[in-house]
Amino acid sequence: MSARIAVVEDEEALSVLLRYNLEAEGYRVDTIERGDEADLRLKEEVPDLLILDWMLPGLSGVELCRRLRTRPETERLPIIMLTARGEESERVRGLSVGADDYVVKPFSTPELMARVRAMLRRVKPERISSQLVAGDIDLDRETHRVRRAGREVRLGPTEFKLLEFLLQSPGRVFSREQLLDGVWGRDIYVDERTVDVHVGRLRKAINRGRQRDPIRTVRGAGYALDETFTQARAAAPRSVAPATL
Repeated sequence: MSARIAVVEDEEALSVLLRYNLEAEGYRVDTIERGDEADLRLKEEVPDLLILDWMLPGLSGVELCRRLRTRPETERLPIIMLTARGEESERVRGLSVGADDYVVKPFSTPELMARVRAMLRRVKPERISSQLVAGDIDLDRETHRVRRAGREVRLGPTEFKLLEFLLQSPGRVFSREQLLDGVWGRDIYVDERTVDVHVGRLRKAINRGRQRDPIRTVRGAGYALDETFTQARAAAPRSVAPATL
C-alpha cells in the first residue's frame, strides 16, 4: 500500500505511535501538530485520508473539518476524527461537521488500523489494490514485479516507487518537488535534479524499440503518466477474421 495519510495530532507520544503503526502497514505518513498549520498544508497537497484530533492548538479539529468540507478539493477527503469526548452529542457533532468516522480515546490501535483499511478500500480502492495496470504495463505491488506487453521489466527500488506513484494518478502532472515528497519522502533531502535522473532510468527500462513512452514531460511543470496511454489496451483494435466468400 502506498496511500498517503495525514495525522493531525498535538500529543507527541500519540502522533509517534500512529506514525509507527501506519508506516508499518505500508502507508506514507505526514504528521502535523497544529490545526492552522494543517489548514495551510492541506491547501498545498491533499492526502488520501486524514486522521484528525478534535482539540488542537491554532484551530480546532472541528473547525478544520468544517472548512475542508467547503473546499472542492477536500470535500470528499476521508476523515477519521479522534477525541476524548465519548458522549453521543459530541459524536453527532463530529459527524455533522463532515467527519466520516469517529474514534474515542483511548482506542485500540489494531481497530483504528482496521478502520483506516476499510475506509481506503471503500473510497480509494486503487491505493490498496495489489496490481496497477496502465496500457500494456502491469505493476504488482506484492511481488514487486513489472511487466510490459508480457516482458518482465527490471527496475531498481526507486524506479519502481516512481512508476507506482505515477500509475496511481494517470494524467496528473507532478512537479519535481511533489515527486520528491511522494517517492523519497519529506524526511530525506534529495536534489530536484535527481528526479530527472531516475525518470530517465525508468524510461530506459520500460521503453524498448518503438514502444510508446508512457511518461509525459511537461516543460516547466514536471512529469505525468500520459492518460491517453492508459486507454491504449482498451482501445487497441481487435483482429478480425477475413470474410469467407
